[in-house]
Amino acid sequence: MSVLAQIGNAVEAYDRFIERQVARARSEPAFRDQVLRRWQTFRSGIGTVITHTGLKLPRLALPQTDEPGEIARYLYGEGMPGEFPFVSAAYPEMYLESGHTRERSNRKSQIANRKPEEPTRLFAGLGLAADTNRRFHYLTRQQKTIRLSTAFDGPTLYGLDSDADGVFGKIGEGGVAIDTIEDMERLYSGFPLDDEHFSVSMTINGPAPIILAMYIAAARRRLGPDAVPKLRGTIQADILKEVQAQNEIIFPIEASLLFLTDMVEFTTTRMPRWYPISISGYHIAEAGATPVQQAAYTLSNGFTYVELFRERGLDVNQFGPRLSFFLDCGLDLEYVALARVCRKLWAVGMRDVFGADARAHLFKLHTQTSGRSLIAQEFKNNLTRTAVELMLAYINGTNSCHSNSADEPFTTPSEEYVRLAAQAQAILLEETGLFKFLMNTLGGSPGIKIVERAVQDGVLNEFREIDRLGGVLAAIENRYQRSQIQVSAHRYEQQINDGTRPIVGLNRFRDADDKFSALKVVRTPRRKKQLQVDCLEKFKRRHRTEAERALDELTKVVRQRGNIFAQLVQTVEHCSLGQITGRLHELVGHYRPTV
Repeated sequence: MSVLAQIGNAVEAYDRFIERQVARARSEPAFRDQVLRRWQTFRSGIGTVITHTGLKLPRLALPQTDEPGEIARYLYGEGMPGEFPFVSAAYPEMYLESGHTRERSNRKSQIANRKPEEPTRLFAGLGLAADTNRRFHYLTRQQKTIRLSTAFDGPTLYGLDSDADGVFGKIGEGGVAIDTIEDMERLYSGFPLDDEHFSVSMTINGPAPIILAMYIAAARRRLGPDAVPKLRGTIQADILKEVQAQNEIIFPIEASLLFLTDMVEFTTTRMPRWYPISISGYHIAEAGATPVQQAAYTLSNGFTYVELFRERGLDVNQFGPRLSFFLDCGLDLEYVALARVCRKLWAVGMRDVFGADARAHLFKLHTQTSGRSLIAQEFKNNLTRTAVELMLAYINGTNSCHSNSADEPFTTPSEEYVRLAAQAQAILLEETGLFKFLMNTLGGSPGIKIVERAVQDGVLNEFREIDRLGGVLAAIENRYQRSQIQVSAHRYEQQINDGTRPIVGLNRFRDADDKFSALKVVRTPRRKKQLQVDCLEKFKRRHRTEAERALDELTKVVRQRGNIFAQLVQTVEHCSLGQITGRLHELVGHYRPTV
């Protein structure tokens, strides 16, 4: 029986366990008393809060019932925020403002003393490293917690240098150009890389180990080797998702997974605050998957990584807590409960199938509002679409969130619209009282529970089909995930064309006089592209001798099966991104898709 089949069975067994606990609470006096005592302990430990208008509320809303069976259903089926099965939330208190508290909670848990942080993650990537650095500083001027997320340009995503044939026009377009460690130094200049409240996320996959190696080496240059364990952040590095949806894999799958595993092994032992992989459903959804498919393929990929890392000899209790996830949040109804279901399935699978400790049960989630939902027609309506998606993300208890800019259908986000996107989160979290007073104001309604059940059933059905095909890797070989995404994408477009999926401004309430001409398009000037090429060529000339030696050392490690990532941290001191990927291509080949 494959792991996915075992997980499906474990989830169904856990649901039966919940029903047994409900029945016991109603029929066994001793167990009923135990449940009621536990309930009373929780209720008495919840602090109170005073709203701006003087309303006194509990920090956590519990069901208004004294019926033992329903209490048991809540405790075991939903769980308190921060407690198994984590349906409510991964942590007890994430968005709450302590300044309004009258009475502090005395509820104990493994993460009760965790200090809440701003969940807003600020995403940028345009032009050269200095341009993106300026945008980062612009966006974070008033942030309490600095959480950056970085988009890279096309050449960087494919491991190419800016002086490679045919890429000049793509330099700095749609993301930042990073060729060398010197670019990396400029990218995060002026930010406290070793500060506990600073983190950086990097949206890159195929060449992710090389880019992270540059980040580590740049931090060592500025702060010394002792800073490396203090570095905090995430790199995407999700190879399976690339094959299924996004197409930015550059090495063969087997070699890509080897490079990834080396990076996971290095970071879990030497960088305790770093997440070496962000298992991503976002790009699966943006390629056309339904919400259920997004959840199913993301979770099944995650469980497959756990299998692969364990086969390498890594301890699930070491790497498990360093796995993170990244989901899309669109406007379909399923998004009201998608992350809630994912947290439960991940927790049950990690505990009951992989035997992981409590810290590895957490489905640590970053959410991004849907880019696919944004349209060019009457594009200012995108502000409302993104605001609704943000609310859905926070109802789901996301740990961090990025909001897309309204002008993204046209251009790399402008300063005006990227600021409005960030402020949408500030309005939701600070100006409204929806999330800062009560942890679960909008969570757990009867409607949400019905959607949860339907989403869970859909995900488990996908697990069964992938299991029938032989598991995730075998399904990839059969192009199963990709073909299903294509079918869903086609259906989505058909629904728009025939009007069964209303899109305001496109097929409903369309303004025939809507014009596009007033919008400024952000592009990287030719002179800056040439500057990037010139800087790269100077770097290569200065390091010509050392680069060849460094590449030879890397070759030796690859052939002897040492930890390739550890060597990359040395290699990037003298070699560019394109030089390193070029040598690795010589050693392991190129990715060739199955046709």
